[in-house]
Amino acid sequence: MKKYITDKKNGLDYTLVNGVYLPNLVSTETHYEIGVWGMRYYDYIKEHRTAFCTSLRVQCKLNTYLHEVDVRANEMYDRLVKQLKEQQGITEQLKADDMIAWVQAVNNITNQAREIVYNEVIYTR
Repeated sequence: MKKYITDKKNGLDYTLVNGVYLPNLVSTETHYEIGVWGMRYYDYIKEHRTAFCTSLRVQCKLNTYLHEVDVRANEMYDRLVKQLKEQQGITEQLKADDMIAWVQAVNNITNQAREIVYNEVIYTR
């Protein structure tokens, strides 16, 4: 028996292993680093949208998809924090004048931005 064969019907290559031909499967998925938003989205789809999560895995698109969600969520979060700081007048001068008030204001803004990202990107897809 030949060690390697190619099936002309489906175009797959096979390797002989212990008397059985096994397909030579190669993952086409890229391997991006997934940040906190991507991992939170993964936890959500793993628990609440299992068929969608399984479909992404089978198609080798899970890592790429999570990376796209992570990038979009990070961009949205950074933009929201910047906009909310401008709207509420949170400046470096406030930081120099009253550090406690500045920390409270920034914490409030980051919490608002986080909730918006959760509702717009993470929990609605």
